[in-house]
Amino acid sequence: MTTVLTPASPLTAADRCDRCGAQAYVRVVLLSGGELLFCAHHGRKFEPELKKIAAEIQDETERLTSVPANASDEER
Repeated sequence: MTTVLTPASPLTAADRCDRCGAQAYVRVVLLSGGELLFCAHHGRKFEPELKKIAAEIQDETERLTSVPANASDEER
């Protein structure tokens, strides 16, 4: 079960994966109080183990497949 104590701020392009340096789409708040950031690939790869040590997992990978509001009809 994930407990959210405070609303997490959205991840930005400045947030980078701790494993490879790509843009982060997953934030893991550890039970110990630390925080890890992962790209979608590494977030999926390490998810089973992260769930064991996470207080909270913020997954924004759906942003990779969403269509921007200002996209043209051809892009939709």
